[in-house]
Amino acid sequence: MDRIGTATSYQSSLLNILSAQARLDTAQNQVSTGKLASDLKGYAAQADTLVATRSVAARNDAYVANNTALADRLGVQDQALTSVHDASTGARAAIAQALANGDASALTATLQAKFQQAASALNTQYQGVYLFGGGNNDTAPVVASQLSDLTGAGGVAGVFKNGASTAIARLDDGTTVSTGQTASDVGTPLFTALQGVQAFTTGANGPLSGKLTPAQTTFLQGVLASFDAASDGLNTRVAQNGALQTQVSAALTTAKDRQTALTNTLGALTDADAAAAATRLNLAQTALQASAQVFSTLKNTSLLSVLTSGG
Repeated sequence: MDRIGTATSYQSSLLNILSAQARLDTAQNQVSTGKLASDLKGYAAQADTLVATRSVAARNDAYVANNTALADRLGVQDQALTSVHDASTGARAAIAQALANGDASALTATLQAKFQQAASALNTQYQGVYLFGGGNNDTAPVVASQLSDLTGAGGVAGVFKNGASTAIARLDDGTTVSTGQTASDVGTPLFTALQGVQAFTTGANGPLSGKLTPAQTTFLQGVLASFDAASDGLNTRVAQNGALQTQVSAALTTAKDRQTALTNTLGALTDADAAAAATRLNLAQTALQASAQVFSTLKNTSLLSVLTSGG
């Protein structure tokens, strides 16, 4: 005799519906998000690997961001150092020209312009911070604007207000570099050379404002060496900054390559196959419909309906 219905049949049918609904929800989420699961529980045995990979990726993303900002900062720093170097070579060229012409009529004005060029470069800011501030980020490191300031009570040292610290940057897990330079370290040789000229032009053998006297010629010939030394030192600093730019660029390229690899790894762990997910969605919808139909059939089957049909 056929079994009319039992609580077990209802329970089994209901469990099938719930299971089909769960599979449908999972498949819908995979299709809509493109991910296998929305939380770590959904990745089961791969959860530990996923957490570790995400941690490495987050740290590497920070290196990409930091190295990108550092590369930009060093680019601005390169422009500033080059400007100071150009001011030094320009001042030296002006003195050589005065010697060649035997006339210093334009010399003081030219040296004043070169001093201001160097001071402005050393006061360069990047994202609101003084590049050569040595830790004094809110204070201009060079407070002088006139050659006469160099021969004031504080001398050359008195025109610098920078701190003594230099910036340190971490390029990756194993590499840190010193990237900062201070205004006093960069500018002192040039400012000292300019101070010597300023002191001479305001002294007994000055001013340097017209045809050169023998004493003025001798002085200017002697002072060329100090400008040469200042220019050589500045050229070295430009080269050092360039070497740092190359190092940072290489580290950034490596970090970006690693970023791509980690993104691919995370994708392999978390991304759902679109075609497979769509197939699972269709199957889950069919299974749910079938389970619902079975449940509906059981619900409409009772002893009374059987007896009535048999009567």
